[in-house]
Amino acid sequence: MEKKIDVVALGELLIDMTNNGVSASNNDLFEANPGGAPCNVLAMLKRFGHSVSFIGKVGDDIFGRKLKDTLDEVGISTENLLMDKDVRTTLAFVKTFADGDRDFSFYRNPGADMMLRKDEVNPSLIEQAKIFHFGTLSMTHEMPREATVYALEIAKKSGAIITFDPNLREPLWNSLDEAKEQIVKGLEYCDYLKISDNEIQWLTGEEDFTAGVNKIRAQFDIPLITVSMGKDGSRAYYLNKKTGVEHIVEVAPFLSEDTIETTGAGDTFCACVLHHLLQNGLEDWDEKKLQSMLTVANAAASLITRVKGALRVMPQLEDVEALVKTR
Repeated sequence: MEKKIDVVALGELLIDMTNNGVSASNNDLFEANPGGAPCNVLAMLKRFGHSVSFIGKVGDDIFGRKLKDTLDEVGISTENLLMDKDVRTTLAFVKTFADGDRDFSFYRNPGADMMLRKDEVNPSLIEQAKIFHFGTLSMTHEMPREATVYALEIAKKSGAIITFDPNLREPLWNSLDEAKEQIVKGLEYCDYLKISDNEIQWLTGEEDFTAGVNKIRAQFDIPLITVSMGKDGSRAYYLNKKTGVEHIVEVAPFLSEDTIETTGAGDTFCACVLHHLLQNGLEDWDEKKLQSMLTVANAAASLITRVKGALRVMPQLEDVEALVKTR
């Protein structure tokens, strides 16, 4: 089938209830920001002019309808977005600390994103995708897990580049052992792994990131792995399958005093990597290409930390380019 869609993503679409100060009565105020990692990624990819589509489920309620309208607004195709009349849209209450880090409380027992069934996934949509992107929030429970693996099998057979962000959210799992088991399942399929510093240390038991990457590569054939290191920047590990040569590149972050929260930073970073994959494919990367990719990704991630929310407020390309030029 002809590859007419740049990126198709499957997973959660939810409302991030982000703290926005206190009322005159000293009660916490929360702002309802459209969110969910897969659609954050797609929203940034739209900034690059890519065609994108989402597979998932929300409640047929106030928040679900708002989310659908938001995807339509930013240009993410909703042809495989389902509305569940019986289950409510998932909410994630986000507490932001002084340093911009976050803590989450999820209202998802169940949430509509957990109710996506295998038979509700449109296979032709995935077959048209150049890249298929997923995370693990669609793997926390049996029903969406089955749908995710079904989609992955289609993506693999159709020759899509498969990209994976574990995006570990501990409160959503019955146990961390189960989380590790499902992340390992995701590693079996992916061609690009986006993983954070704390995730790779937890997953591999290695404090050193390179040792952790080597441990993953000893078991899985993943050509491109990036490790996002927060205030220390990011690192890319690329293994050329034809020559056996590995390139390791590290790029410093764009730190800013204007940072207010880190919501969406990893998703924005990930989208920039996917943009470069669409441009270059998976073959014959060199250190110059990897450095350019990480620099753009770090810049975009820095910009998203300077605003509240993510999906509707992704950085404009001219702002990313302007920040990159400051290097």
